[in-house]
Amino acid sequence: MAKINKGLFVDAIAEKVDMSKKDTERVVDAVIEEITSQLQSRNEVAFVGFGTFSTSDRAARQGVNPKTGEKIQIAATTVPKFKAGKSLKEAIKA
Repeated sequence: MAKINKGLFVDAIAEKVDMSKKDTERVVDAVIEEITSQLQSRNEVAFVGFGTFSTSDRAARQGVNPKTGEKIQIAATTVPKFKAGKSLKEAIKA
């Protein structure tokens, strides 16, 4: 299993769409920026067949510091979520 970083991802996309790496990186950055912006506004971003990006609220809760065993309060927070679409799930089943 390989780990693909942003540079390798941009290279692969640039080759597929016959664009310069610089222009492709700008497009990838713009897509990531827009998804982030929409999630900050609590909107869902759905790509049919690929998946849906959304947010989820986590309530405040009590936890335990594993080093000391001391009880701590964990604040409420909002986290990003991704739910894979049917086509993506089927494509990686192999």
